[in-house]
Amino acid sequence: MELKIDKVTKEFKDLKAVKDVDLNFTPGIWGLLGHNGAGKTTLMRMMVGNLRPSKGEIFFDGNSISSLGGKYLDKIGYLPQHFGYDKNQTVQDFLKYIASLKGIDKELRNKRIIDLLEQFNLSDVRRKKVDKLSGGMKRRVGICQAMLNNPDILIVDEPTAGLDIEERKRFRQYLTTISKEKIIILSTHIVSDIEFIANYLILMEKGAIIEYGESNALINSIDGMVFEALVREEEVHMLEKKYKVMNFRNEGDGLVAIRYIAKEPLEKSEKVKPNLNDFYLSKVKEVK
Repeated sequence: MELKIDKVTKEFKDLKAVKDVDLNFTPGIWGLLGHNGAGKTTLMRMMVGNLRPSKGEIFFDGNSISSLGGKYLDKIGYLPQHFGYDKNQTVQDFLKYIASLKGIDKELRNKRIIDLLEQFNLSDVRRKKVDKLSGGMKRRVGICQAMLNNPDILIVDEPTAGLDIEERKRFRQYLTTISKEKIIILSTHIVSDIEFIANYLILMEKGAIIEYGESNALINSIDGMVFEALVREEEVHMLEKKYKVMNFRNEGDGLVAIRYIAKEPLEKSEKVKPNLNDFYLSKVKEVK
């Protein structure tokens, strides 16, 4: 199974939101990482068929998604950052409504709804109106609606928005379980959302893909270049001009611990193992 993005560009009047993107998605968990405004949502909306590319094409298993039409949509599950619902609908009624729109058989629909409500700990609120739920519960309802048709491709914008620690853990465990046979794309600007679970990483900036590949390989590409050092507080500003400083920690007595990237480190620096946050910050520009 393959979802191929072939030289895709999306323009809105004078704005080029996505620029000549080439990607090949295969089963596994893909982290689409970038600042707000990087073009992630526009790219996702084209992948789910809500927008047409200005240039280029998107293919599923060698067939253009525009030619596949409904056959492609049957294979998609999509959870945008904010999803719409009728304020008078209960959780159960909302999911039945979405299942009907997706053309899911009634018998299968009811089983899927029961299983998903149990999976995401929503069985007790199935008769409660969606509008009355907490933010975290609404997000879990959104995850359920995206999974109703057991999609081959699941695309989620800001996957852990509104979820507490336990809910995030449960969701990540669920994604890991199903990822062997599905293409799962998680779009976020928060590194911790995808740091441990993403098999593959895509870095996006100003509409373009700046890095793309297997997560561990990308992170290991800066191995031997990440250091920590203890410096005087008044030195920090000067060091930021010379090095890519990723993090700071106040140690008291006028001292600050810094984590930075360099080919020629400061004296008394300690080499440390790189992580996804190091790689991400080393590649993207600061938001102004």
